[in-house]
Amino acid sequence: QVQLVESGGGLVQAGGSLRLSCAASERAFSFYSMGWFRQAPGKEREFVAGIKWSGGNTYYADSVKGRFTISRDNAKNTVYLQMNSLKPEDTAVYYCAATSGSSWSSLAMNYWGKGTAVTVSS
Repeated sequence: QVQLVESGGGLVQAGGSLRLSCAASERAFSFYSMGWFRQAPGKEREFVAGIKWSGGNTYYADSVKGRFTISRDNAKNTVYLQMNSLKPEDTAVYYCAATSGSSWSSLAMNYWGKGTAVTVSS
């Protein structure tokens, strides 16, 4: 069982930055690919960014490419999401997830955190 705890959310003005962190409970963290998802009010949960277990491959939704950066520190069992140039449409609850597979579908995630809220004001 892998427990994931997100932190770093908050209120920020448009154009600002936030860094989200996701701490994992298990030493086997390094064998999981990690993803960030988000869910805005009234919308479905969507993929934001993902990073393979090795850290060598990263993936992004088109809506965040060039603005968000995902990274991981396997020694600290932590994955990060650096969010720059934030827009009001980035407002959502952001979830960290872990998968032992290769798909970034939310259905393929094995473990989820409880989320951290990000609000971007215009």
